[in-house]
Amino acid sequence: MVLLIDFDGKHDRLEQAKSVIPDNLKDRVFVLGVWTEPEALRVKLGAYEKIGLALAEDCLEGTATTWGHELLQDNASELERLPQQLQPILFQPL
Repeated sequence: MVLLIDFDGKHDRLEQAKSVIPDNLKDRVFVLGVWTEPEALRVKLGAYEKIGLALAEDCLEGTATTWGHELLQDNASELERLPQQLQPILFQPL
């Protein structure tokens, strides 16, 4: 499961969100979000679809071109776990 949140500019927001996830699900839940508001990210990077495709490309290629953006940097710890769990499901060869 992927939970999308706004960090609202608060460094403890990720830990707050993770604290309410039951222990037996923590390894299967990813909490991702934008540092402030999604609209701020759209203004800086373009349409949401474009951003989503760029984020997926980063995951597929193992890069951080888009994930490294200042408004997405707080996702780093979750992104370390993401490839091993989700790549086999989301990016299966055709």
